[in-house]
Amino acid sequence: MRIAWGITGAGHYLSESYEVFSELKQRHPDLKVSIFISGAGEEVLKMYGLLGSLDSIAPGGYMEEIFLERDQGKSYPKVGRFLMDKYDHLIISPATSNTVAKITHGIADTLVTNAVTQAVKGSVPVHIVPVDIAGVVRSELPYNIDRDLCQNCEDCPPKNECPKQAFTDEPQIDLLLCDGCGNCVDLCPYKAIKGGEVELRIRDIDSRNVRILRGLDEITVLDEPSAILELIL
Repeated sequence: MRIAWGITGAGHYLSESYEVFSELKQRHPDLKVSIFISGAGEEVLKMYGLLGSLDSIAPGGYMEEIFLERDQGKSYPKVGRFLMDKYDHLIISPATSNTVAKITHGIADTLVTNAVTQAVKGSVPVHIVPVDIAGVVRSELPYNIDRDLCQNCEDCPPKNECPKQAFTDEPQIDLLLCDGCGNCVDLCPYKAIKGGEVELRIRDIDSRNVRILRGLDEITVLDEPSAILELIL
C-alpha cells in the first residue's frame, strides 16, 4: 500500500498524527509513505521538534520521499502522482481551519491543498483530520518563556546554550528558529521555560466549513488521528 500524508501548520494533533504513522510503519514495514508538507507545516514541525524525525516514516527513495512546499515551485509537480494512480490514500492530518476553508471553496494554492485537488480529480480517497471541528479543544503549545517567572538574568544559561540561537533579548523564544529540542527547560534555574496547553474555542465559521467538507465527493472527515489506524489496518 502507498499512502500520501499531508501536514499543515497546526500544533494540535501534530504529535498524535506522527505517533499514528510511526505505529503504522512499525506494524507494516513494507508500507510506503510520502509526506507533503505545507510552508506553515514545516515551521510548526520545527517548533515541536518533529521535522527531523519524519525520515523514520519516509526514509527516502521512490514513493518514500518528504516534499517541502518551498522546494516544489508554484506548480507543485509531484502532486501529479495523484493523477497517475500512484497512491491508495491521501491523508491530511492535522488540517488547519485555513486548509479546510480552502478545500471547501476549491482553492488549491498550497502544496497540500493542491494535493487534495489532484487526488479528488484522480479518484484517490482523501481523508482529512481537521483540528477545528466544534466546541472547545485543548492544544499543545511549543516552548515559551513565562515572563512572570523569568528573572531576565544577565547570564542566561538557556540563551547561552541554545544551539539554534533562538532566544531574543526581550526575552522571548523565536519559534521560527527553535527546533523544539527542549534542552533549555532544564537549564533555566527558575523553571521559566515550559510548554503546556491552551484552551481554544472553535469558531462557528470553522465548524460550518467542516460540515461542508463532510459532504464533498471523495473526501472523508476523520474526527481524530487514531481513526487513521482503523482506516489503514
